[in-house]
Amino acid sequence: MFRFRGRASGWRLEGWPPEFLRPNRTIRPTREGWWCLLSAIGLGLTAVNSGNNLLYLLESMLLGLIVVSGVLSEIALRRLRLIAVLPDEIYAGRPAILGVRVLNTKRRLPSYSIGLEVQKPAGDADRVKRVITLPRIPAAGERLVTWEDLLPHRGRHRLPGVRVTTRFPFGLFLKAGRTQLDVAVIVFPAVTATGAAVASDAADAAGRSRPRRGRGHDLHNLREAHPGDDPRLVHWRISAKTGVTMTREMEAEAPLDVRIALDGTGRRDPAHLERALSRAASLAVHFLRAGAGVELVGPGVGIRRGTGRDHQRRLLTALALWEPAAAPPRAPRTLGPGAREIRVSLD
Repeated sequence: MFRFRGRASGWRLEGWPPEFLRPNRTIRPTREGWWCLLSAIGLGLTAVNSGNNLLYLLESMLLGLIVVSGVLSEIALRRLRLIAVLPDEIYAGRPAILGVRVLNTKRRLPSYSIGLEVQKPAGDADRVKRVITLPRIPAAGERLVTWEDLLPHRGRHRLPGVRVTTRFPFGLFLKAGRTQLDVAVIVFPAVTATGAAVASDAADAAGRSRPRRGRGHDLHNLREAHPGDDPRLVHWRISAKTGVTMTREMEAEAPLDVRIALDGTGRRDPAHLERALSRAASLAVHFLRAGAGVELVGPGVGIRRGTGRDHQRRLLTALALWEPAAAPPRAPRTLGPGAREIRVSLD
């Protein structure tokens, strides 16, 4: 389907030319290439007018140089394969290391003077963000290329891609292939408040949790010993004073389970919405790293309590793709004993 699309430089027909009419290679002369072409044209006109055989010989050499340049540059680009190397997690506003593996699948011929053009998003006047040069890729070899990029907003994004170019062998022409690796990635909300700051905010929002019994190192309570208690926990000094065998109850080190509840529609202030989702993501990451079970509820989202790395990815993906909705929040399950709820306002 074709449609017109406006740009700062004018109007263009989107989707034209069709895919089957688009060339696999594009070629344009460099500054030296323009001088070579102009010299060939001038020399050719002079040779035709004068009929001088020496000028015809020089014209043939220039044209042969152009033909050889095209053939060798095509050999350099042929059968090069790109494989994207992406990090498992990309966070908004945080630099991410992106990469690509360049494979030369030719068995006998190496590729020389290969350039990788990292593209900018569509709409920019200058489509090339950076150029990475590989002097040589051996036959049946590969090279790993990485660069740092920053995606400022959460959500699903499509990377602009990478284009393979070469100026081999004489630097007269820049030959380029089609843009590759325009892959889709999910950018998680920014995780900024971590550690003690998150713990303090969570305690203020949900109230201080009471200590509970468990396997830890801090003393929780003293009580009368019962059959089956661990004899190593008997407090012999207090038992000698009171005449009753007293045992220690230790305080649990495991954190309490947490429910993060998104409150509101998120339609009033987009900037506040992004800050709220960032705070929710920071809380989820902090408590999961502390070993707690985390549950996420809110308008249009409901993820059961879980732990571990995979559960963290599920939570962050839900927050990354969350959009303002008028749908009421899903009815959450009853909080378990000792669990707490932290509400994050989206409005």
